[in-house]
Amino acid sequence: MNPEVLNRLLRMFNEEAPIARFFGMTLSFTDEGSAVSDLPYNPNLNHALGGIHGGIYGVMLDNATWFTAAAAQDPACWVATSELSIHLLRPAEKTALRSVGSMLKAGKRQCVVEAHLYDGEGELVGHAVGTFVVLPEMLL
Repeated sequence: MNPEVLNRLLRMFNEEAPIARFFGMTLSFTDEGSAVSDLPYNPNLNHALGGIHGGIYGVMLDNATWFTAAAAQDPACWVATSELSIHLLRPAEKTALRSVGSMLKAGKRQCVVEAHLYDGEGELVGHAVGTFVVLPEMLL
């Protein structure tokens, strides 16, 4: 892990990303370079029946996978999502959410990352696998 890359990504998400501020999400990294995205409970993100909307699951899982992939890159590279497969495993209601990424395969041209989404009780509520294309400096 490159501290320069981690600091840039943390600043980008926690200070500059409008969606993070609007939803109240934060980003951090484990010592191993896995992205962790936290979302306090927000009733404005519920669907009509009162549970947290599945689209929010997707946002949280996307955060954890993309930022885990981006953290593994050289500072001159960037990553672009090429595929994200999301599994909504169980409903979450009136709870905070935490997504945690994990690198499955870091390559020169693509990365494969998985993420788990947990409710405030630590129960697994969602899962995703993402594939990310590594863009060299000349393509930025």
